[in-house]
Amino acid sequence: MSDVPQDILKEMLSRLPVKPLLRFRCISKQWKAIIDSPEFIRLHIAQSLETRSHHSVILRHSYLHSADFDSLNRTNRAIFEELNHPLKTPDYKTEILGSCNGLLCLMNTEEDIILWNPSTRRYRKLPLTETELPREGIYGFGYDCVSDDYKVVRIVQFYGVSSDTFDTKVKIYSLRSNSWKRIQDFPYYLCYRRVYGMLANGALHWLVTRNPESYTAFMIAAFDLATEEYRLVPQPVDSDKNFHMNVEVLGGCLCVLCNYYLDHVDIWVMKDYGVKESWTKLISIRQCDVSSGHFEVVRPIAYSKCGKRVLLEQDCKLLAWYDLEKKTTKRAMTRFSFDPWNLYFELDMCFESLVQLGSHFDLGKVDKKGQKPNREPKRSQAKAKQRARKRAT
Repeated sequence: MSDVPQDILKEMLSRLPVKPLLRFRCISKQWKAIIDSPEFIRLHIAQSLETRSHHSVILRHSYLHSADFDSLNRTNRAIFEELNHPLKTPDYKTEILGSCNGLLCLMNTEEDIILWNPSTRRYRKLPLTETELPREGIYGFGYDCVSDDYKVVRIVQFYGVSSDTFDTKVKIYSLRSNSWKRIQDFPYYLCYRRVYGMLANGALHWLVTRNPESYTAFMIAAFDLATEEYRLVPQPVDSDKNFHMNVEVLGGCLCVLCNYYLDHVDIWVMKDYGVKESWTKLISIRQCDVSSGHFEVVRPIAYSKCGKRVLLEQDCKLLAWYDLEKKTTKRAMTRFSFDPWNLYFELDMCFESLVQLGSHFDLGKVDKKGQKPNREPKRSQAKAKQRARKRAT
């Protein structure tokens, strides 16, 4: 294929999954240079997003599991297989702090946080940073397109001297510099302690109030990853006590969920970011519209490849497709590689990419005894050994 113009070659290669692309790097120095170039990596990401190809549904239960989204879209069946990753250990449940451009930000403890590319098996362990009390932070992960950098944000909030005041400390990690830095304090009070930042339009979003005593005056706060500044985003409806509000992302667009408990859920999408008038009510689901007969919570996960259906997560235990034209739901069939009894999960989307990181996590490598190496973090290994010694005594 030496006679093929390079632009056409890049366009052809950009449509392929990551696995063959990694093999094709061995064909010649020219192909390796093309596939490893930042320009091609960005082209491959854009192609995957535009065509909704090479996507996976990531499920977090006790461990992480993955199902092929193309197969779910085509057959209405999702087969979840367990994912091996560098932080996998029986001692902790791995949290997904965010997903962006084929990278997952994973955490076991405040000391064990990594960026991991499931397609290339490469990962980068974040350096330790001084941990303020309370130790539990609220995180967000995303891409700064201005500086071509991936960033992790950590917010810690404290109650102030009175019940209606609070203090905040914010740090941000840069993959490019591989370091943390302190930035200006977050000026709003975060409504939910275990909700990670929703990435849309180069910013992370949380539901906030002015102070801890404001139970219904919810607002949407954004943190711009490029300017590292905070701002408020207009919302579709004013919050009140009649519904529970939350922030999500669907197809790269900011979403607001208005849950009228045990009655119906409205899902709004901001089609033109930052423009209040662009909010559109995409979905309104009533209790009688779902096959199970009732629900408490639904979350939008992804559009189908044709864009006419939306994959929904129902009550953290079911998957269903919502038909935007017929306004009906159909439950998706699921199969798990674990015992689904007492099933409770959270879902994220991830797609294949060539974004480069540092260390290689080789699942196929074996030692001289024919065993796979133990990839648990050293701290987790030490704790496991301590527990084993206690049981022995």
